[in-house]
Amino acid sequence: MKQIDSLTALPPRAGALLTEITETPDFDTALWKMLLEYMALKIEHLKQQIKAFEAKWGMGFEAFSERMASSGLNSGAYTYEVERDSWEWEKAETLLRHYEALQARWM
Repeated sequence: MKQIDSLTALPPRAGALLTEITETPDFDTALWKMLLEYMALKIEHLKQQIKAFEAKWGMGFEAFSERMASSGLNSGAYTYEVERDSWEWEKAETLLRHYEALQARWM
């Protein structure tokens, strides 16, 4: 993992905005708070995406992938809609695991 040089500076206006947004006077605390909140928002968004796919297809991703591989989906396993949903769903599942692992590591 690449280390950030401790001499890297944030422009004063950006630092001021960051402390205002987080309502935290300390820059380090404000940055940490912003990053953790961003991660929580990403996780929630990904969970909502996954939930929408589960509702649309009436199953979880693993079952969907298995049925897609065996051409067991009613709408055809190789239509554009099915392929697009498969890619987007897999992406959401992968990113969710990634962000949850980061959250567990840094919280």
